[in-house]
Amino acid sequence: MADGRTPSCTNCHGDSDLHTNNPAKLKERPATDRSFGKNSKTPVEARNESCISCHKKDAKRSHWEGSAHQRADVACTSCHQLHTAKDKVADKRTQPEVCFTCHKEQRAQVMKPSHHPVMEGKVACSDCHNSHGSIGPKLVKRDSVVETCYTCHMEKRGPFVHSHEPVNEDCGNCHNPHGTVAESLLKARPPFLCHQCHTPHGGQVAQLRGQLPTQPTINSSGKSGINYTQARGCMNCHTQVHGSNNPSATNPTPQFNLR
Repeated sequence: MADGRTPSCTNCHGDSDLHTNNPAKLKERPATDRSFGKNSKTPVEARNESCISCHKKDAKRSHWEGSAHQRADVACTSCHQLHTAKDKVADKRTQPEVCFTCHKEQRAQVMKPSHHPVMEGKVACSDCHNSHGSIGPKLVKRDSVVETCYTCHMEKRGPFVHSHEPVNEDCGNCHNPHGTVAESLLKARPPFLCHQCHTPHGGQVAQLRGQLPTQPTINSSGKSGINYTQARGCMNCHTQVHGSNNPSATNPTPQFNLR
């Protein structure tokens, strides 16, 4: 009460004259004008308005109106705890369990062998997402998924002479950031992930088994049929899948012809 910046009870709960004065002398006082408990009859919009009235100046909440959580009628108190010394959402170690209350699919994903260290307490949901709204997709903190990933993975940014188009478009084309059973958070292991976009070299089933034809063939573009997926991994040759400055674009070798 000594700090003028601190809201009083009525700033959040309303004037609540019946609760304060209890004119009927009821043993159990009437509820406040605005209540925030699980069984509250106060509309979610009214509850959130009392919070936004103070927190709307914060840039992190400037996109709350129209955000996914706002449209879904999620109350601030569904995630945040009031009248407590520690809010679980504010702590990296306890924040995920609050988010997983609703996002159960992501809970299952972070338990998979390849995952961001969310459960280990090194990465929190809020490192990538702004739950109060953003101009990016899926409430990511930056303007796009790619820019959000580059916040930590700067070495993948480039610029490169030869860029991999799916990387520039959306990291989620190949990766599931919450967790997968394939290494490096890949949605599927190579070469099967690569073959979702790239026709296997040679166009025969044998290449998937690491087998070579007895006689190399030359197709109409002059490309040799010996360019098979070797040892079941495209990355045995294409090591820099996010982008590279090699091979030379001026005189490329046939198997890396970019034209």
